[in-house]
Amino acid sequence: MITHGTIYDAIGGYETIDRLVTAFYNRVGNHPLLTPIFPEDLTETARKQRMFLTQFFGGPKAYTEERGHPMMRRRHLPFPITPERRDAWLACMDAALEEAEVPEPYRTAMFEKLTMTANHMMNTPE
Repeated sequence: MITHGTIYDAIGGYETIDRLVTAFYNRVGNHPLLTPIFPEDLTETARKQRMFLTQFFGGPKAYTEERGHPMMRRRHLPFPITPERRDAWLACMDAALEEAEVPEPYRTAMFEKLTMTANHMMNTPE
């Protein structure tokens, strides 16, 4: 039996994170609730997300090495994140996890962890 030390390793590492982030931002870039709070050019945002998710799921700590402690809530405070936007973000991520073919049980584990993070990012009522 093969065991994996981290979700990052278990899902196939950077290649899977790259597919996930690409699929995710293809959705975000076309979502009417999300485009107002994201830059028009998502290249740099996606690059940071790849680093963050790599680290978040147990891979190399490139995000912290380049940008310092993630402090995700503080970094997101300038953007009005409502419950409706949280749900839209999670819907995009759920579909991206499927498109990237993240296998179970990792897909569910990742979505649960990202849901907790998304809940923490909300900072504006509807």
